[in-house]
Amino acid sequence: MTTPIPPAETETALARRYRVDVDTGTGTVTWSWLPGINDFAPKVDPTQQDNTTYDDEGWADNTVTQLAWSIELTMLHRCHPDTKAFNAAQEALRMAAEQFGDGAKVHVRWYDRDGRDEAYEGYALVTWEQDGTATDDLDSVTVTLTGKGKRTKITNPLAPTGG
Repeated sequence: MTTPIPPAETETALARRYRVDVDTGTGTVTWSWLPGINDFAPKVDPTQQDNTTYDDEGWADNTVTQLAWSIELTMLHRCHPDTKAFNAAQEALRMAAEQFGDGAKVHVRWYDRDGRDEAYEGYALVTWEQDGTATDDLDSVTVTLTGKGKRTKITNPLAPTGG
């Protein structure tokens, strides 16, 4: 038996390592940075079906038959200091949350800000819930992106290039 070598990875990654972009283009993909995120929780939920037979000798056997992805994030609602116009990426999410059919769908991508390999994109439906509502609150919202179809692994846009 061999003794494992201690890991070289001793630094803890920061939770704020993610960045999200929203496609705000009409006809061509135009990625816009989604600012103000202060909590980001992507997840994949598997659907498991019981696959148990007599051959399993009393032990349960399950099979994953479907995957669903989603992201829940909270963010501060950003506006321009002079014009007071809300951020375009945030507005694209807010507007999609109030639509039907294709208008309710947004194209998003999310990735590690330090250029690591973790990077995905997909289409999602949007839920927009106002959080900060008291007189002393900041304008904050909770957004849920519910995957509509497959999420796709992509090359991280911030990945270091060879050279």
